Amino acid sequence: MQNSQTSEIDMEALSESPMTAEELAAAPRRPRAFILRRALGLTQEEFSARFAIPLGTLRDWEQRRSAPDATAQAYLKVIAADPGGVAKTVGKSAA
Repeated sequence: MQNSQTSEIDMEALSESPMTAEELAAAPRRPRAFILRRALGLTQEEFSARFAIPLGTLRDWEQRRSAPDATAQAYLKVIAADPGGVAKTVGKSAA
């Protein structure tokens, strides 16, 4: 783990070198909902409203208090494939 003493140059060097298998295995995993929401550039509130997912449910998924069931996992995959189409279908603005 790195500390605040790591220089900017060191950080650049670290970001350019590929992760070893051990580093990859030890890296923290982010829930699919978090990754998808961040990739779309949305806040939790925006993602929740746009895709009709209760805000508390989304927060629970992202904080690993609960996990999406099979249906919710499939819905997240559909959102990832066509976020604008899903937002339009559920009646929310995709702007």
